[in-house]
Amino acid sequence: MPKPPGTYSGPMAETRVNWHRRHTEGLSAGDRAADTLRNGMGSWPFVGIFVGFMALWAAVNSYVLANNSWDPYPYILLNLFLSMLAGLQGAILLIAAKRQDAIASAMAQHDYETDVRAAARIEMLMDINAAQLKLLQELRSLRDDRP
Repeated sequence: MPKPPGTYSGPMAETRVNWHRRHTEGLSAGDRAADTLRNGMGSWPFVGIFVGFMALWAAVNSYVLANNSWDPYPYILLNLFLSMLAGLQGAILLIAAKRQDAIASAMAQHDYETDVRAAARIEMLMDINAAQLKLLQELRSLRDDRP
């Protein structure tokens, strides 16, 4: 059965898939959690939910529970929660950024190794091409020397 156009199953495709699979399988639970939290906190739905939660907190404490609110107007408890959240977010984002740097470094190393192999193959092909050109020149000279 012929392969669909645009598919490649040579050694380069296998190397890329295997590298990514090895990397993904090697992640610890903490690394996976940091990636998941980073992806969640860095999204518009998170921002919308976060702003909605703060507005709801202020509305409930200012208007609904005006006389019996658990966190009156300066919202000290909310500020405490926001400070703790900011501290945790900073740590999680640093962990995720460190992991992204490690991934970028590994990918750069992989690209370099691929480039070195490709350069060696190109050099080999250039040598073969030079040998073929030399043979063609010898054949032409033999042809031209013939009576």
